[in-house]
Amino acid sequence: MDAFDYFIVVLVYADIAKDFGDSKESVAFLTTVTLLMRPVGALLFGLWADKVGRRIPLIVDVLLYSTVGFLCAFAPNLTVLIVLRLIYGIGMGGEWGLGAALAMEKIPTHRRGFFSGLLQEGYAFGYLLAAVAYLVLTEVFDLSWRWLFALSIVPALISLLIRTRVGESEVWQASKDEMKVTQTSVRDVLLQPKVLRRFGYLIVLMTAFNWMSHGTQDVYPTFLKATDQGGAGLAEHTALIIAIIYNVGAIVGGLTFGTLSERFGRRYTIAFCALLGLPIVPLFAYSTAAAMLCLGSFLMQLVVQGAWGVIPAHLTEMSPDSIRGFYPGVTYQLGNLLAALNLPIQEHLAASHGYPFALTVTIIPVLIVVAVLVLVGQEAKGVEFGKRATEPAATSS
Repeated sequence: MDAFDYFIVVLVYADIAKDFGDSKESVAFLTTVTLLMRPVGALLFGLWADKVGRRIPLIVDVLLYSTVGFLCAFAPNLTVLIVLRLIYGIGMGGEWGLGAALAMEKIPTHRRGFFSGLLQEGYAFGYLLAAVAYLVLTEVFDLSWRWLFALSIVPALISLLIRTRVGESEVWQASKDEMKVTQTSVRDVLLQPKVLRRFGYLIVLMTAFNWMSHGTQDVYPTFLKATDQGGAGLAEHTALIIAIIYNVGAIVGGLTFGTLSERFGRRYTIAFCALLGLPIVPLFAYSTAAAMLCLGSFLMQLVVQGAWGVIPAHLTEMSPDSIRGFYPGVTYQLGNLLAALNLPIQEHLAASHGYPFALTVTIIPVLIVVAVLVLVGQEAKGVEFGKRATEPAATSS
């Protein structure tokens, strides 16, 4: 549901630029400010969740971002919209880490791969819903972009209703009890050299991951519709249908490769997906026919989100029990922060060299970097949560 709200901006930032009389590069900064504040949300809500449990912070988090997302519909100018998206970023930043921690802590160890893909591709499903909503509201009812933000309150409230019916994490409770017995603090766990080194490595890895996903998603709807700068020049209806189809590919990829990571390991599955994306880039960026663009984007999201489908399991397994609310979310969102300029950079490159060049030059290097980083790292597939609650999870090559 947070993805639904985030990708509304990706779909309508060109429309917002037209209404407010600003450039697309300026309005693209809306995605940047959201990404900039996500680490703040991950930090605040993560520390809170490690202290009081996962459930209540998640409910508060959903209330925050759903309310602010709704208020975006009434922004009178770009400045107000930027401020609202800053606040929204705090809520969105807390959502992923807490949701992943709660889900992975409740799932049987041998099923983590499948449910990791299922959880992560909720993100692609949110994008798909945003595309469908945009198609219906603009094509059928001829409504403005503001109605999309107003509509975002509905799925957020559905999410909130689900959260209120989910029980607390037993792993968190066991970890909290052990920390009381051993008189260990969160600070003691976090400052262990092994935990700190892994923390830095995961930030770098998640930076590359976020460049990979945002580099293949954020500017692509605009590229499909653009009639200048090497854009595909497709009708808006056609571009939205393609967006829906490539998000189906993302969902299939996340479920498939998340499940396969249980057999082949987290690192090898991610590296395979990243390297598989390289030969797809020309089809993805340089095709001119709608059918080929549809195929290229479907295959690209299949592998990109296939790699992402492993991440909820991978990050939570690499986290100590006592800081699992804080650790995965903050590493993920700091990676988002460092990748926050992706869309403005792609728009700048497109202005001077065209969209196909902008896509290619930002995607190819990062696919290689993701594969290399994950192969030189470690994983903890199959680690049992709730064991040695104050120590870092065991790792294996």
